[in-house]
Amino acid sequence: MLSITRNIVIPDEELKEEFFLASGPGGQHVNKVATAVRLRYNLRASEALPPDLKERLMKRHRARLTGDGEILIEARRSRNREKNRLDAAERLKKLILNQLYPPKKRRPTRPTAGSVQRRLENKKKRALTKKLRSGKPSSEQI
Repeated sequence: MLSITRNIVIPDEELKEEFFLASGPGGQHVNKVATAVRLRYNLRASEALPPDLKERLMKRHRARLTGDGEILIEARRSRNREKNRLDAAERLKKLILNQLYPPKKRRPTRPTAGSVQRRLENKKKRALTKKLRSGKPSSEQI
């Protein structure tokens, strides 16, 4: 079982793990032992998550979804199979937690009068500095 929150728990039956040979350092061990983990979680068929959360996850992580609606996570950071299993589960948990609450609506704002004034003054100073660099100063520059 993968516990996301107190109310959201993903049963082991909904998670599929597949082990394969990892690349990278490790010598003979890496060529003999399947330590890398591919974790599959069928988001579309899952009953552990609320529908609105599933919708947000599908929208936000559609590039990570397979054609069947599965989230696919590969973990191969460690040479140890168990550490890779925990890493994959933790990454899935993090994906779900990031979409747990709907994003806040952005309220458009306007700049304050003071900030507009400061911005325009800075632009004038900068323009004058650049103008002074270009050759002879004219009477209005002095």
